[in-house]
Amino acid sequence: MGAACAHALTKEKYNLVLMSRTDSVLDLAKKLGVIGMVGSVTEVDDISKVVSLAMDTYGQIDAIVNNTGHPPKGNLLKITDSEWKEAFDLLLLNVVRMSRLAVPIMKEKGGSIVNISSYSSKDPNVLFPTSSTIRAGLSAFVKLFADQYAKDGIRMNNILPGFVDSFDVSDEIRSMIPSKREGSVDEIANTVLFLLSDKSSYITGQNIRVDGGLGRSI
Repeated sequence: MGAACAHALTKEKYNLVLMSRTDSVLDLAKKLGVIGMVGSVTEVDDISKVVSLAMDTYGQIDAIVNNTGHPPKGNLLKITDSEWKEAFDLLLLNVVRMSRLAVPIMKEKGGSIVNISSYSSKDPNVLFPTSSTIRAGLSAFVKLFADQYAKDGIRMNNILPGFVDSFDVSDEIRSMIPSKREGSVDEIANTVLFLLSDKSSYITGQNIRVDGGLGRSI
């Protein structure tokens, strides 16, 4: 999903700084003609470096996409304290830390932040216990953020994907999706584009499902 977002944003003439934990981000950045760095959203220094790199290169930050990997999974009561803390760092604190650095910059001209979350934040799934629990907290944070910073022209929203074609989906899972197919990474990227653009200028503090109708909660 991250790579699809990078491709889509480049086509829309965004000036990008990409960060990922693997060297493949450097190859992607070179292919797209943008800037890349190796780093982790769980490391405060790396988040600071990617913000500084964007400011040193472009002098402004208008849009941010927070997209992370998968947190630890397992039996609900057998997940260790360290695994819960790892998931908290990966799924919630990364957004908080990035926001601390970016909001003072964005206050000058406004901006939009999009977090790629999960449908399980609204419809908890025992297969994804840390994701379901902590991303529910991210939903609350996004609403509190909107309460505080909408007046400054800074928006934040969550995208809640269901099952996406970047991973194998079984026929059993596919049959449970009303659309009878998994989503594409391009469909997620297109939603990111919309939420970053002025076309969504009155949308903030929201959790936008992109799940083919999978979610059951109202």
